[in-house]
Amino acid sequence: MSTTSTRGKPDAGPAQQPFTYPLRKEFVEPDWTRIPGYKDVTAAEWESSVWQRKHTVKNLRELRATLGALLPDDLAASMELDQKERATMSILVPPQMLNTMDLADLWNDPVRKYMLPALADRRTDWPNHPRASRDSLHEADMWVVEGLTHRYPTKVLAEMLPTCPQYCGHCTRMDLVGNDVPQVSKHKFATGQKERYEQMLDYLRRTPTVRDVVVSGGDIANLPIQALEPFVSALMDIPNIRDIRLASKGLMALPQHFLQDSVLAGLDRLAKKAVERGVDLALHTHVNHAQQLTPLVGKAVRKLLDMGFRDVRNQGVLLRGVNDSPKALLDLCFTLLDHAKILPYYFYMCDMIPNSEHWRLSVAQAQKLQHDIMGYMPGFATPRIVCDVPFVGKRWIHQVAEYDRERGISYWTKNYRTSVEANDAGALDRKYEYFDPIDTLPESGQAWWRDQPKAA
Repeated sequence: MSTTSTRGKPDAGPAQQPFTYPLRKEFVEPDWTRIPGYKDVTAAEWESSVWQRKHTVKNLRELRATLGALLPDDLAASMELDQKERATMSILVPPQMLNTMDLADLWNDPVRKYMLPALADRRTDWPNHPRASRDSLHEADMWVVEGLTHRYPTKVLAEMLPTCPQYCGHCTRMDLVGNDVPQVSKHKFATGQKERYEQMLDYLRRTPTVRDVVVSGGDIANLPIQALEPFVSALMDIPNIRDIRLASKGLMALPQHFLQDSVLAGLDRLAKKAVERGVDLALHTHVNHAQQLTPLVGKAVRKLLDMGFRDVRNQGVLLRGVNDSPKALLDLCFTLLDHAKILPYYFYMCDMIPNSEHWRLSVAQAQKLQHDIMGYMPGFATPRIVCDVPFVGKRWIHQVAEYDRERGISYWTKNYRTSVEANDAGALDRKYEYFDPIDTLPESGQAWWRDQPKAA
């Protein structure tokens, strides 16, 4: 029924919207001196990359010393158990990121939940999906040389190093990235860094079908500019390379790194060369919640855009208890756009790594979230929610071919072969499976999964 009695004259005022703009939260750098361990830290120290790295929290002992009474004893005990029994990543949190947490309610803080997971956060009924795997996207299976994943026809991923300035509990590359933990002995690169980089470049020079390179890791914020700059510069010398994307969560977690004179100078030289060569140079970051964005992040982004970077884009991850509501996603997207000048780009469904069930959403839940955030932002800035399907790649969550909601199995198709399917005639005809978290299924579906080990 129309709500308009005559053209242009509504019967009543507009109904209340599910989400209201503008944002109400002030965009300020949180006061780090409220944290006991940082009470005497000056602004100059806080804005120093060297100071931030030196004081990055690396274990529970350091976390207790930093937070003091702000860290509840029961939460600390639960984190300790998680490190011993469930965690796939070790603890590594820069002061910048720690300062964005709600220290008055750490148990329920969304940033804490994925950066400092506690055993009590995880599910006890289905902590781990039976089909979870260490390298859930099979990236190493698609290495054409060590560290260079060729999964898409025209795009490759260069894993430059296996470390980051911070370690996220849900890391999809937990097989390679970070320190060993009781549950996971990490894969180690067998080839030296210099030789690996040259092998990557040699492959790209010999493979003119590739036009797009994601330079990642790990995190390029942990790669000295003296090593990053020559590699990216060499990429620009390859005629077929037209897009280069630098990947760094460190832009949000350690913006101080990108505000160093030496780093800015190196990135500026790359930006100028990109313009000269007609190459689009962009930076992709990873922000999961609006409260992680601060003026220092915005300052770093503006430096990159001013020097000629094509764009700075965000690739977040959908995580239960972190950003699994329309309000949380829209708050994040508008904060990215309005304050940090970062373009919302993708939200990935959390990958099927071990012990991640409490973070993951079902395809149906992701589809509803995509529906609920549509229409608020400009089309070019409306993020697409994608499922990274093993042996397929990124698929928009509405591209699912078939969906068994009772058992939580979605089926997906593909239109290209990965590097492991060059001689597989049926690769484009079969359907590939992805699995919902079992606790989101009806009881009949959960019962079916409980019976699977018996059937096997």
